[in-house]
Amino acid sequence: MKAGNSANIVICGAGVAGISTAYFLATHYGITDITLVDERDPLSLTSDKSTECYRNWWPGPGDAMVALMNHSIDLMEELAHESGNIFHLNRRGYLYLTADPDRALKLQAEAVDISRLGGGPLRMHTGNPEEADYLSADPYNFTDQPQGADLFLGREQIHQHFPYISQKAIAALHVRRAGWLSAQQLGMYMLERARAQGVRFLHSRLQRATVQGGKVKAVHLADGQQIDTPCFINAAGPFLGQVGRMMEVEIPVFSELHLKASINDHMGVVPRQAPLLIWTDPQTLPWTDEERSILAEDAETRWMLTEFPAGVHARPEGGKDSPVVLMLWEYHATPLEPTFPPPLDPQYPEIVLRGLSTMLPGLETYLRKTPRPVLDGGYYTKTYENRPLIGPLSVGGAYLIGALSGFGIMACCGAGELLARHIAGDSLPYYAPHFNLNRYQDYEYLHLLKNWGPSGQL
Repeated sequence: MKAGNSANIVICGAGVAGISTAYFLATHYGITDITLVDERDPLSLTSDKSTECYRNWWPGPGDAMVALMNHSIDLMEELAHESGNIFHLNRRGYLYLTADPDRALKLQAEAVDISRLGGGPLRMHTGNPEEADYLSADPYNFTDQPQGADLFLGREQIHQHFPYISQKAIAALHVRRAGWLSAQQLGMYMLERARAQGVRFLHSRLQRATVQGGKVKAVHLADGQQIDTPCFINAAGPFLGQVGRMMEVEIPVFSELHLKASINDHMGVVPRQAPLLIWTDPQTLPWTDEERSILAEDAETRWMLTEFPAGVHARPEGGKDSPVVLMLWEYHATPLEPTFPPPLDPQYPEIVLRGLSTMLPGLETYLRKTPRPVLDGGYYTKTYENRPLIGPLSVGGAYLIGALSGFGIMACCGAGELLARHIAGDSLPYYAPHFNLNRYQDYEYLHLLKNWGPSGQL
């Protein structure tokens, strides 16, 4: 074992969470001698498999998630201004759609609640001339855009502004402090800034950690190196639990495989200025009678005739001249042990395309001849209630940032800065305790979990 190396802080995991933490520690608090350790290249495990979207629109209980996301977006916008928007932040928004009258009522009730929690003002659009005008989004600008959300009730109001959406839709909620960005470029910008302040990246795999007297003393790498350190951060993404067990700390997380596909929309069905489009109703897929008969004959394909969950979504990807559309739908949310590379389902692109055609009828033209798709995916590592883990562990000098299930890009700045505050001994925001691991030792919190509502997961 090679000994003699040391670092003030060792971070296991060079995904966007680990990089963000290193960035804030180095640039905001001037903490030097930080080592990022990862056996893979930075941002290459799950961070680059993201949908790359963000929003401040999160359900309760409480306003902790809304507050975290609002602050995280504030920090992202500061970085966008500072960098000349090198990571292409936009404010297209999220457009949630339903054809179900009951779901329309729930969409409105949820919008009222989230607005009250800090999501921003809610504007109604029902055709009443006394209502405020709807301001469409600037597709390539993130400044001077509306806050809150716009709720459209009625087919005519929806079709006036989104004519490509199915006439089945009777309600639409356009969340405005939302959009997407280049996650890779955001992460690399923070990494370069951190490196300029002395942060090092070490290409190796963490093998074990030494804990003595209840405190972190060293980490040991697969290449034989030992790094003595008083501070260790578990930012290992899908390997969060595995790394926790190296210090005999059980971390209550599980992982789900989430895939995404992209096609070339050469017919221009999805306008290049469109927001993220989300169909919030469960549905059965549109098959022909002949297709249904064939699928019903085989036990391995019969499941394709059953009801699929809500949440199929899509967005344009790339610049004004790009034909690419991203398509996503997690219809098999089954906990599993992460393996790399993740298993990919070749049926996924066609299934998602069929689901999207319910919301975007123009996509039906591709069902006759599906464009060649690009398919990849990664893991959502999450807690039961789908809230992150950010803060100290029971082992002295050990910290945790993870369970950023599907919201790692949008939360990374707020989460990284929050953990940096913990480590630097700075004052903490009021919502910090809501993300500590020790929340599971709170009787009231455990009681709340029994009646936990929607998770905000797409």
